[in-house]
Amino acid sequence: MTLHRAATELNASPPRHHPLTQDTFAFVLAGGRGSRLQQLTDERAKPAVPFAGKFKIIDFALSNCVNSGLRRIAVLTQYKAQSLIRHLERGWGFMAASLGEFVDVVPAQQRTGERWYSGTADAIYQNLDSLRSENSHRVLILAGDHVYKMDYAVMLAEHEESGADVTVACVEVPLEEAVHFGVMEVDPAGRVLAFAEKPLDPQPIASNPTHALASMGVYIFNTGMLIDQLAIDAADPDSCHDFGRDLLPRLIGSHRVIAHRFENSCVRGADRAPYWRDVGTVDAYWQANIALTERQPELDLYDDDWPILSQQPQLPPARFTGAADASPGMACDSLVSSGCVVDGAQIRSSILSPRVRVGPGSRIEDSLILPSVVIGRDVQLRRVIVDKRCALPDGFTAGFDPDEDRRRFHVSDRGIVLITASMLGEAM
Repeated sequence: MTLHRAATELNASPPRHHPLTQDTFAFVLAGGRGSRLQQLTDERAKPAVPFAGKFKIIDFALSNCVNSGLRRIAVLTQYKAQSLIRHLERGWGFMAASLGEFVDVVPAQQRTGERWYSGTADAIYQNLDSLRSENSHRVLILAGDHVYKMDYAVMLAEHEESGADVTVACVEVPLEEAVHFGVMEVDPAGRVLAFAEKPLDPQPIASNPTHALASMGVYIFNTGMLIDQLAIDAADPDSCHDFGRDLLPRLIGSHRVIAHRFENSCVRGADRAPYWRDVGTVDAYWQANIALTERQPELDLYDDDWPILSQQPQLPPARFTGAADASPGMACDSLVSSGCVVDGAQIRSSILSPRVRVGPGSRIEDSLILPSVVIGRDVQLRRVIVDKRCALPDGFTAGFDPDEDRRRFHVSDRGIVLITASMLGEAM
């Protein structure tokens, strides 16, 4: 059986113990702030931001690892990591340590000097002891702040078949969005010819001139070569110590760097397009969540063959009640998590995270409500994100008067209103 055929079968029905994945160590980079998410990351790292009601963003990268058969994982944290660490300890402690499986939480520890991580490459360099101790032949490095379903075993198989030193996963994005990514130029055989990090004038794809080939922040390196190259990069005083800005552009001229097309390893239904989202702005975050309320969303969360794993708090079922002086509680085209109580309120095209309570006469449309929010009577919300533990008083309104919303809250370019507990304290 060829590696390519093995990869195809892995994608169809992923086994849990494939030799390629068993001999690969995974680093998940989860230390970023995600400042474009505005106040949503004031108290948490971007990978710890809730998504789709019951998940955290990092759950997608970790679930991809486990479903692909990768069971040795180190999560590197730095910025405001406490909620992320708590989530990983409580939600990802099910690995079989007796079989050498683990999800290790690795805070920045200043192992190589009195400084924190200065870039993505430096984050791995400061944790080379962890990599060496696992004695793996390959290392998978991925960002913990994207939403997608991907079989890394397929990418590993392609890496082996191609004889690559480095394989970079890539996806086509519109040119106007490519300025936020690393952009690659490749030859017909898939070899990377050039790599530019967040270029002002992205190179379009010859066959699709309205799009560019963007790095997904998912890399496979041969371990020995990576260790050598990180040492060279660490000794370079002119380097930013970043994979996209420094390491990958330098390696293109001296090593075999191959582009892996996401459509070859994405996990999707037969009638769905490849799905990968960088939910790094308030607008992108809101859009990706609200799109899940569509009749057939692009991201399938109900696939039993590729489950998204997470912490499972012990909560009662969602409850819908009818108040004496209001219409019955109802939700239409919405996701309602466990522990929610909808009391005589109407929910449309919205997501309620766990432990949300909505009072009589309230109406919520096209909105994302994060955990443990209490919404009073006769509250009206439209195109709103309400952060965790907010308490909205009776008669509260947001999403209808842009000028008034901007005075009290953050309003995005597309008019999405972001409300946090600290804003409410200042506004009330």
